[in-house]
Amino acid sequence: MSDGFVGAGEPAYEAKVLMISVAARMAGMHPQTLRQYDRLGLVQAGRAAGGGRRYSVRDVVLLREVQRLSQDDGINLAGVKRIIGLEQLVEQAQQRVARLEAELDAAYRRIAELEAVVRFPGSDLVPTSRASTALVVWRPRRGPER
Repeated sequence: MSDGFVGAGEPAYEAKVLMISVAARMAGMHPQTLRQYDRLGLVQAGRAAGGGRRYSVRDVVLLREVQRLSQDDGINLAGVKRIIGLEQLVEQAQQRVARLEAELDAAYRRIAELEAVVRFPGSDLVPTSRASTALVVWRPRRGPER
């Protein structure tokens, strides 16, 4: 999504530095609407030392999505809140999957490194096609047999 803002993942994207009037103007809404969305939990403002609300670029992008869902798609604010919550869960799950895949790749690389150190990995194992139930008795020789 290209909205002319700092890209997601960059520290400035998450920084709560925008005053409510600036964030509201960037999102295309009245500051009172933004306050209402904050009270409903659709967006969480940071607080300045003096107690004023501060928003991030990420919040502005989210506010634009709230506006689109409510105005263009006709979804009520409770539905919008549920959609946003589910989208956040999906995003968290995707991040966790990416972390786990990276850990799995690292584990496979470590296994390959360890196998490279062993001269003939698995050479002491003999593959069999089926499990045997035969009992083999071995007796050492007691001397030369004639």
